[in-house]
Amino acid sequence: MEITTAEFLVSNTDFTKCPPEDRPEYAFIGRSNVGKSSLINMLCAKKGMAKTSSTPGKTQLINHFNINNQWYLVDLPGYGFAKVGKESRAKWDKMINDYIMFRKNLLSVFILIDIRLEPQQKDLDFIERMGENAIPFSLVFTKADKLARTKNEKSVKTFTAKMLENWDAMPPVFITSAEEKTGRDEVLNYIAETNKLYKK
Repeated sequence: MEITTAEFLVSNTDFTKCPPEDRPEYAFIGRSNVGKSSLINMLCAKKGMAKTSSTPGKTQLINHFNINNQWYLVDLPGYGFAKVGKESRAKWDKMINDYIMFRKNLLSVFILIDIRLEPQQKDLDFIERMGENAIPFSLVFTKADKLARTKNEKSVKTFTAKMLENWDAMPPVFITSAEEKTGRDEVLNYIAETNKLYKK
């Protein structure tokens, strides 16, 4: 798949105010500081489309982007560490949960994992929630340029082993680097193939 147009559409705090459910939709989410905005910008080949920041918790809304006038890319707030109060955190959690649970045209959630880290409980807990609610998802390991290839493979193998303690099979897995554009074709081709399955 080639992305020819990628435009910011709208931000919301309520899934009922999101754009019409008239096309396939893919959401991106991960722990704060996982490199989500950089990955989205890399996928869309549009620097600055998703706002990047050195401050965790920058994304605080459900952000919709119109891709090729054919599908929606959704940038969701991160989970895990962010310098916000409990009340704000609870609002974020409800906003994310309602969106994931009730958005009818959401075909897959891309869960971003920092490839440099040991399996994190917050990631595993979020993945478990996806399984409990039968939400289709994929794993996207980020920042692959920060490690040697053998270490990347070891990290993914370690995470896979941890998941398979509770899962019978693995979801689709992608290894990416926003800096080196690693994994771009694989993620976009997966979206293109999944789009073919979409029925209004």
